[in-house]
Amino acid sequence: MTTKLHEPLLVVEDSNEDFRMLQRLMRRMAVQNPIHRCTNGDEVLELLYQHKSDCHSQVVIRPSVILLDLNLPGIDGRDVLERLKQDRSLKEIPIVVFTTSSNPKDIELCYQKGANGYLVKPMDAQELKKTMRAFIDYWLETNTPPRRDEFVGSLLMGH
Repeated sequence: MTTKLHEPLLVVEDSNEDFRMLQRLMRRMAVQNPIHRCTNGDEVLELLYQHKSDCHSQVVIRPSVILLDLNLPGIDGRDVLERLKQDRSLKEIPIVVFTTSSNPKDIELCYQKGANGYLVKPMDAQELKKTMRAFIDYWLETNTPPRRDEFVGSLLMGH
């Protein structure tokens, strides 16, 4: 498998059951990327902004992609999406919405706010497996993200 092993994935999911299912699927598909989890919008912002302001930290988590649930406690996924995509130093992180909502208004709103993808969580296990395979193949293996050193350089220059 050609997975870019060092590239972390950030999963924003408040449901323990859904997160465990994703972890199981990714393990079965031989994903070895570090997987970080936040259970609400506040945690996401704290995680990313903590490292933005403290860029000399040894543990900088710069996700290669964020898998974002919309319906979160506290700051919801729509607000997280909007805040991250308005931030010059974070907006290039791909954000793929992963939610149960197939509401056309949610889909349109997310793309207007800068979502890079929108996946509806299938209820069927086989469909979920196909959806996750497509996500892994594209976002963790095929897609080429911006170079990480450009991100760190922009932080050091205060951008």
